[in-house]
Amino acid sequence: MKIGMNHGAGGEVMESLIKDTILSNISKKSVNGGIGLDSLDDGATIPIGDYEIVVTTDGHTVDPLFFPGGDIGRIAAAGTINDVSMMGAKPLAITNAMVVAEGFDIENMDKIMKSMNATCEEADVALVAGDTKVMEADKLDGIVIATTGFGIAKKGEIVRDAGLEPGDKIIVTGSIGDHGMSLMSFREGFGFETDLKSDCAPMWNLVKKALDVGGVTAMKDPTRGGFANAINEMADKSGVRVVLQGEDIPIKKQVHAVSEMLGIDPLEVANEGKVVMGVKADKADEVLEAIKTDKYGKDATIIGEVVEGKHVIIETPVGGQRILEVPIGDPVPRVC
Repeated sequence: MKIGMNHGAGGEVMESLIKDTILSNISKKSVNGGIGLDSLDDGATIPIGDYEIVVTTDGHTVDPLFFPGGDIGRIAAAGTINDVSMMGAKPLAITNAMVVAEGFDIENMDKIMKSMNATCEEADVALVAGDTKVMEADKLDGIVIATTGFGIAKKGEIVRDAGLEPGDKIIVTGSIGDHGMSLMSFREGFGFETDLKSDCAPMWNLVKKALDVGGVTAMKDPTRGGFANAINEMADKSGVRVVLQGEDIPIKKQVHAVSEMLGIDPLEVANEGKVVMGVKADKADEVLEAIKTDKYGKDATIIGEVVEGKHVIIETPVGGQRILEVPIGDPVPRVC
């Protein structure tokens, strides 16, 4: 069996590769009783005294390197900051390793680094270490970036993606599918027909506003595999059923238009500046209002609730129901 594109696309195929080939060959997967590799959460934790250090790492191979709303530098920094944030931890620093093809334009590298720096500044995150390697031009497609993020939270305040409980409300912080569909429309030459841009952004400031209110039980950023993969993973790990109101899931008209042209479900497409969170029912409205005060959360909405059972169910306006399945993989390759 050979590695295929779906093995990196965030769905069932990728999960099988991770569990069967990666996790099965690693013996020590956690430190000091913290959250480790087996949890497959957005990050791991290392308990030290009264605090937990959150660590996450990510690789980035986005195509094209520069796209409407961002570039590989912004997505590398934002994606790593967001993974730390999803654990309820304040992001402190990232590292940056780059493998660059011989002949790569130094002016483009300058743009990428400026973009990465600006993204870090938004979340008050430092870039503290890194590495740069160069490969022959025919061995690499432009540039590949790997980032590692570090954050901190008080012990007992870590947020897991497995924390949903019956009665919780589900909040999404904005429109679904913007990033993946903007890249796909750009690649396919639809850019002249739409002003759709990537939602790529660091989400810590928004997340902190929600945490300050309280009642957040679970969080995940719906990247590879999109919203469908994220909410299914949250529901499955938590051992609950999630019931969503289909008409309340925010999807832009431009995303609908491009997805229909390409035959792609926007719920399965990557987002790079959104959060899916579970919130206690008595805190949901207050959390929603707090999120809406952030520039990245003005379109946030409550889209469903958690009940006992299994699966993720979407209810239609006419009273029908359908199961939102776990995607095989993100239908748009190389989005992050």
